[in-house]
Amino acid sequence: MKPTRRKFLQSSAALAIAASATAIGSNAMAATKLTATLDIVEADVATLQAAMRSSKTTSLGLVRTYLARIRTIDKSGPRINSVIELNPDAISIARAMDRERKAGKMRGPLHGIPVLIKDNIATMDSMQTTAGSLALVGAQAPRDAFIVTRLREAGAVILGKTNLSEWANFRSTRSTSGWSSRGGLTKNPYALDRNTSGSSSGSGAAIAASLAAVAVGTETDGSIVSPAQANGVVGFKPTLGLISRDGIVPIAHSQDTAGPMARNVADAAALLTVLAGTDARDAVTKDASSKATDYTKFLDRDGLKGKRIGVVRSQFGGRNDLASAVVEKALDVLKAQGATLIDLPELPNASKYGQSEYEVLLYEFKADMASYLAEFAPNLPIKSLADIMAFNEKNRDRVMPYFAQEHMARAVAKGGLDEKVYLDALANNLQFSREEGIDKALLEGKLDALVAPSGSPAWLTDFIRGDNSGGGFSSPAAVAGYPHITVPAGFVSGLPVGISFVGTAWSEPKLIAMAYAFEQATKHRRAPRYLKTAKSR
Repeated sequence: MKPTRRKFLQSSAALAIAASATAIGSNAMAATKLTATLDIVEADVATLQAAMRSSKTTSLGLVRTYLARIRTIDKSGPRINSVIELNPDAISIARAMDRERKAGKMRGPLHGIPVLIKDNIATMDSMQTTAGSLALVGAQAPRDAFIVTRLREAGAVILGKTNLSEWANFRSTRSTSGWSSRGGLTKNPYALDRNTSGSSSGSGAAIAASLAAVAVGTETDGSIVSPAQANGVVGFKPTLGLISRDGIVPIAHSQDTAGPMARNVADAAALLTVLAGTDARDAVTKDASSKATDYTKFLDRDGLKGKRIGVVRSQFGGRNDLASAVVEKALDVLKAQGATLIDLPELPNASKYGQSEYEVLLYEFKADMASYLAEFAPNLPIKSLADIMAFNEKNRDRVMPYFAQEHMARAVAKGGLDEKVYLDALANNLQFSREEGIDKALLEGKLDALVAPSGSPAWLTDFIRGDNSGGGFSSPAAVAGYPHITVPAGFVSGLPVGISFVGTAWSEPKLIAMAYAFEQATKHRRAPRYLKTAKSR
């Protein structure tokens, strides 16, 4: 008798969890003595590469050590629950990279480096690509996403996939970030009762906890930079079109992008170097290869000297008052490092695309999801956003125990991408976020970048009322498709706070230089202690 879809889901989920647990346990026990002498906590890519070059460890040793750490921190102990699935091929890939190294073949700065990727990035291997949803369990991707191919070609070892806010946090108006029906709740490693933010929740928490060297997140509006700042790591949302969107479970093609999440700017730059490039399947990347470069060349300790930076004062105070006090001190560092700061009361026309952004996301979510499902989940009966909603309703007890699917319902009600409402909203977004927004501020002030608090300290996770984030500085760059990097700037009651650097299109090199100079002058990043709750002042 053919198994029902429900039974298949239950058995698949159980098998995935069991397989992951077995892989973690067996591989962790085999950790090499060589790697035992190397402290991977807070170790950067350059340190790991140096250790492999000097034979202090191997890629296989690194993989086994990270697997052991996942077992003791992610799946037991504090149980931050950031890794949704492990790659059963990681060991064999690491061995292959070690053989190549021994033979004198080096693919690049990520050769043999363990990397985690978000569970909305398609892989043609034994791992699932589900966006955290039970609806996509069992989907068989016919090929790797373009950026996965880039990672493999660069010699990276894909260690596994990270949990996320289900459907990249575009399911409900009252969602709890960091939770998915497939993966459960990811906890903030700085205070386990605090939220990780989203949607790249698992990527942020995993890197904060040193469960891999670097991770890949994705963002439509805030989904890289917000969890990065909440988890005390570097998050880099690049210019739209620098990194291919191919094979990534979508929300909206006019804003979606992948990007690096790392413990430091140097690692983020190294990962960006690998991910960036033109993809024939994604027209928006047509200029990527001419713009892309080795971004590690811009790691300049003097990167703030002579820079003119606009301080967006509307982002200070109010709900961001605690973070603002931290970032005010960071502004003093910028000045001490040679930057000239110019106060901007607000970003021009930032209030003119809030509703139109939402309209565009709804229209594109419906259209883009259908296209993704057709190519990357051809074996599933689910072919549209309406089908996903129907699945969710049928499995309400497991899929919707805490919040519903209001965003999806609104998206399904929209028409096609040829409708005037959509086209007008998109044009409005681009006009007021780009030439009459970020670019206007930069040109009029002769500025190199904008800075502001990235957001508020992590809030208490609340399944009853949903998120209580307090706002952030993600929308202008997200709507414009411009680059945005957040860097640790300090702490509030032990909870991380980030400072954001935002620039115009293709200004990644300049942002990297400034962010690196600030990071090196402050060294605010510190490892989490997995406290049950945030310490008092």
